[in-house]
Formats: sequence, C-alpha cells, structure tokens
Amino acid sequence: MAKELKGLTKRSVNYSQWYNELVVKADLAEQSPVRGCMVIKPYGYAIWEKMQRALDDMFKETGHENAYFPLLIPKSYLSKEAEHVEGFAKECAVVTHYRLKNAEDGSGIIVDPAAKLEEELIIRPTSETIIWSTYKKWINSYRDLPILCNQWANVMRWEMRTRLFLRTSEFLWQEGHTAHATREEAEEETVKMINVYSNFAENFMAVPVVKGVKSATERFAGALDTYTIEAMMQDGKALQSGTSHFLGQNFAKAFDVQFVDKNNKMNYVWASSWGVSTRLIGALIMSHSDDNGLVLPPKLAPIQVVIVPIYRNEEQLGLINEKVSGIVAKLKSMGVSVKYDNSDNKRPGFKFAEYELKGVPVRLVMGGRDLESNTMEVMRRDTLEKETVSCDNIEAYVFNLLEEIQANIYQKALDFRTKSTRNVESYDEFKVEIEKGGFLMAHWDGTPETEELIKNETKATIRCIPLDGDKTPGKCMVTGKPSARRVMFARAY
Repeated sequence: MAKELKGLTKRSVNYSQWYNELVVKADLAEQSPVRGCMVIKPYGYAIWEKMQRALDDMFKETGHENAYFPLLIPKSYLSKEAEHVEGFAKECAVVTHYRLKNAEDGSGIIVDPAAKLEEELIIRPTSETIIWSTYKKWINSYRDLPILCNQWANVMRWEMRTRLFLRTSEFLWQEGHTAHATREEAEEETVKMINVYSNFAENFMAVPVVKGVKSATERFAGALDTYTIEAMMQDGKALQSGTSHFLGQNFAKAFDVQFVDKNNKMNYVWASSWGVSTRLIGALIMSHSDDNGLVLPPKLAPIQVVIVPIYRNEEQLGLINEKVSGIVAKLKSMGVSVKYDNSDNKRPGFKFAEYELKGVPVRLVMGGRDLESNTMEVMRRDTLEKETVSCDNIEAYVFNLLEEIQANIYQKALDFRTKSTRNVESYDEFKVEIEKGGFLMAHWDGTPETEELIKNETKATIRCIPLDGDKTPGKCMVTGKPSARRVMFARAY
C-alpha cells in the first residue's frame, strides 16, 4: 500500500490523472466491461449510501414521497415534447428487439429478427415523459394536487468521453417530479429544492456552492428556468452539482394533464423536476482530497474513526483489545462510525497508509506504552496532525474533533473559492484570467450569440446568474452593450 500511495500522481503535476488514479486506488470504483459504465465498489457505494440517507431524509421532511417508474420509455413519449427530445436525442440508448436465439450455424447468440418491437423503447435518460404520462391518470381535480414524488434510480446517457463518477453512460441519481395547481407553487418548489441541495452540499459534503439560474442556452431541455448549485474544484474548474427545473406547463400540455380547479375550470398542471447524481462523489473527491489520498468530511465518511493497535505479543494485544472495546462501544453509542482493525495479516504501517488513502477522518493508535500511560495517539486526516490524548476523555474529544474537521474542511474549500473568484472588466482581461482557472464575474449583454462566442474562443461557459452577488449594471465585456448585472463564468467539467 505504501508503494501504491507513493505512486499517486501529484495534483500539481496532472490533476486529471491524480483524480483517475485516486478513484481506483481508494477502492471507490473501476471501469466495467461495458464501455462508459462503471462498477461502484463497496467503499464508494458506502459513500453514496450516506448521501442517499441524508438527502432522502431532507426530501421527506419537505413532504416528498418515493416512487418508482419504468426504466424503458416508449419512443413516442419522448417525441411529444419537442425541446426535450432535442436535448437528449443524441444520448439515448434504444431497445429494438425483445429476444435472442442461437444462430443456426452454431456461431453463438444472435438477435432474433422475428422479435422486433413494434415501437422502440428508450432506456431513460431522465423520466419526465414516462412520469407525466402516469400523472395524467392520477390527476383530475385540484384535490389531487400537489403530487410530490421522488425516484432513486439509474439512467443512461450515451457519453463519448467518460470519467468515473463525473461523466459515465450509466449513473445513479435521484429525480424529483412534482405537479402543482399554480405557477407560484411550482416556482416555490423549484427554489425550495435548490436550497435543499445547497444545504446538503455545504453542511454534509463541506462543499461551498454558488446558487444561481442558468442562462437560456444552458438550461434543462424543456424547462422555463433551471436553478443550479455550482462548486469549484481544486484545479479551478466548476462542477455543476445539482439542478432544479421549473418546467411550467410544457409537459402537462404535451401529455394533456389537466385538472378541474377551485373555480370549476379546466387548467393545465404546473411542474418542477430536480436531481443530483453520483457525480457528487466526484465533487467530494476533487474538492477536498490531497496528494496522500482521499479527505472525506466526517458526515459522509463510511468509517469516521479507525483504531489500530500496535503490540509485541498476543498477551499485550489482549490487554489492548479489552481497553479499546469500551472506547468502541462508547463511540458507537454516540453515533460515531468506528472500526477497530486488530487483524494480523497487515502491518500497522500498511494499515496507516490504507486508511489515510481512504480518507478516514480520525485515526487512533494504541501501543504498549499508551496502554501503560492510559493514552492514545490521535491523527486527524485533514491536517495530518498528531497528538496524544488521555483515554479518560477520548470519546468526547473525538466527537468534538469530528465536528472540527467537518468545519475545517468546509472553511478550507470556501477560502480557496473566495481567493479564486475575481471580477473582470474587459474581454482581453477575461482571456488572460480564464487560463488561471476559478470563477470570473463579468458583464454579459444577455444574448446567446455573445455567450457562444465566449465559449468557442475561451472554452468558458456561463455557470449561472448568481442569486446573490453584485447586481450593479454595467457594460458587456465583449460588445459594450448594457448589462443588467455580472454573471459567473468558468471552465467546467
């Protein structure tokens, strides 16, 4: 393990390679036999489970219920909302047959040409169409509204250039789909959920985010407005980390979902949708980790505390086991996830390197001298600092330390973002500054033509129009035309 750790490319040498190596070496995920798809390994999935648990609780606190809708969508459903199908047409995987058979020449399995589907089925790239065809059956009156559904599922978007967690053809996510009687309710829902995502990112992932609205060019296909949270990675690139869409009545009209309102009149339903995916694991890695491996915020770490004994003989190990068992029990009773690794098939140094690589927030070590002095060595993963602490108060000390680590990781990321966010006044200045990375706040004339020019010439996109921030009018850095306020540009994943 120590040799493997030394083999980890430094971020300063090749950030992309560092990320790819770390995902594999830390046992988070690996490439699968299917091009563009990944195998999420137990340790990586454990992080996703903690994310799911926290988010699911937050969704349910805001009145949402989980449901499940089919993986396969009739092709005709996608064609009902023109803008939506155009946005996803190039990413869709299509099922055309429903049966295989043995080839007559004995060469193997072939698709049975007699088993062609009358209508092709699309593996869901997102579920608006199948869900709104279902909502048509559920909704007749204002009394049936609102519907607040969430789905935990997988989706397929055929990606040409993939990277584990950040962009894969198949990925896991949740997608909320809500139906409302009024525009105001749907818009309120859209904003509420982007705030839920922001809360989760900052308080669980320890990732500071900028909340904002996407430009018309960048918004979700079929939406009237898309709200986003944008995070900054350590290489200065942005990562879209969650979106919430105000869909208006587009899907209700496409699927003829109407209801009788309180005035006994027929109206189309108003809608929102919102989602985050396993891309958040990529955000977690790239926001906090270092050249020694993962750095995980305690709230999402599968193992928050690991205890490693160092002993000369079995008798000493027995005494350490006895001492540690009480500490483990007490920590667990406090809600701390703790692992006591007294396995004899790995040396202590190997264990230290392994848990450091995997980002375990706190490591406790007890040796013979510690046993005699009733102390333990404590190492915190975020700073790699060590100190010796009395066992008399070790549980409370560790509990408080986990909270301190969570706060410190967030503050470090926030300080980096603050330092890397700059105002630019001219397009020449923009071209120079974008090479340095970070968030650039600049004036834009609001036209898609100027937005496209900037993207083509600099590879930077408008990440969002921030909900907070500088709203002072000015002049577009490219055209000199009036600009209502600054928007946020960056290069992005």
